[in-house]
This record gives sequence, structure tokens and C-alpha cells, in this order.
Amino acid sequence: MKPLIAGNWKMYKTPSEAEIFASELKKISKFEDRDVLVCPPFTAIGCVSRILAGTGIYVGAQNVYPAKEGAFTGEVSPSMLREAGAQFVICGHSERRHIFKESDDFISEKVKIVLEYKMSPILCIGETLDQNEKGETFSVVEKQLVTGLKNISVDDMKSVVIAYEPVWAIGTGKNATPQQAQAVHAFVREVLRKTYGDVASSVRILYGGSVKPENIDELMAEKDINGVLVGGASLKFESFSRIVGFNKK
Repeated sequence: MKPLIAGNWKMYKTPSEAEIFASELKKISKFEDRDVLVCPPFTAIGCVSRILAGTGIYVGAQNVYPAKEGAFTGEVSPSMLREAGAQFVICGHSERRHIFKESDDFISEKVKIVLEYKMSPILCIGETLDQNEKGETFSVVEKQLVTGLKNISVDDMKSVVIAYEPVWAIGTGKNATPQQAQAVHAFVREVLRKTYGDVASSVRILYGGSVKPENIDELMAEKDINGVLVGGASLKFESFSRIVGFNKK
């Protein structure tokens, strides 16, 4: 399957800054064997989509509210995202879970409505440092995965991306080793196989957690790591272009 290199800009870049950066991203070489995605803030999705049109670089959103429309002040609907140019939507990022207290069930609603509006959800899962040290990684990841994909059909699963992001490795400078990440990715694929059968083999499972130019080649050499969800290193052309251009081993 094609690896997916996704950049999550988080709460960085005003629309004017995003326009400048998107214009720079047009210089990234086109690769036939990998997909590239950037997820700007809501306010910049439209302008980034217009600038990157025809480049082969996908544009996504960082979040969504699971309703068609309504009295939800400050929220953004899936139809708004799709019309702005989003093709992917991140659902349940660790910062949404831990800062904004989003539950597995609420995140599941987001996954379902993103699929309903013909976009691809990126379901994020991952354990905290405390859970990791208690040996709860697999149980936490399985619960988040199974609940997040509740009532998702086999056909819909073909459009879903999973991102494993150990919370203790995000923005901390700490890293899961490629071997640690691979072990969790292999476990996730096995959990998917129990419900979705052979489709599990084609689901892209990304790794997110202090991904940098220095560790991208090693991460992408692992069998079940099918791409990365990049935070801080996606905000600069030099680092993101190096990650996009990772060397296959």
C-alpha cells in the first residue's frame, strides 16, 4: 500500500502564513509511491486547498463536529470542511482527548460522520506515559480502536486511516523506538483483522510521536508502519520535505 505522510499544523499559521507555506510546499517532488497530506487550521483550509490544487498533495482538517448543522457555536461541520477542500479529517487526536476531554464514543461519532460525507477519517489512538509504565498500552489502544470504529462497515473501513500516537512521545523529545512502534502497529492490525478480515491488511496505520528527519527512515523500514502523522516537523519546509522524501529500505 502507499504510505501516507501527514502533517498536522495544529494551532499554527495564520491564513497569510499558510498561503506562503503552501506555495513553498508546491516544490516538494511528486512521488508515485507515497501520498502527502497537510492539515492546516480551519481558517486556512480553503486557501491551502486552492494553492495545492493539482499538486497531488491532499488537504485535511484537524477536527470536526459530528452534526450536519445546528446551534453549536464555535464548531465546524463536515459539509463545511468538505466544501473548503478537506479530504481527510483527524479524529480523536491525543490533544483533543486529554485537553478537551473527548470520549471514545464522541470520537466514534466523528469517524462515522466523516465517512458519511465521503472524507477519510484518521482515527488517533495512543496511551499516556502512566498507562505505558503500567503495561496498559495494548489494552488502552484496543479499547480506543474498537470503540472508535464502532458500527463501521467493512466497505467503510477501506477509507479509514489509523494513527498510533503514544502521548508520552508527542512534543516531549522522547521517542518510541521503531521496534516499539512496530509492535503496537502489528497489534492494531491484528485487532482490525478480527473484525474486518483481509481488509485489515490494506488499512494504513501511521505513527505519530516526535517524528523527525532523523528517525523517519528507521520508522518507515518497519513492516506495519504505513506512514507518519507529523507535528512540529511539518511546519518547516526543510524538515517536512525530508520526511516526505524518506528513503525506503
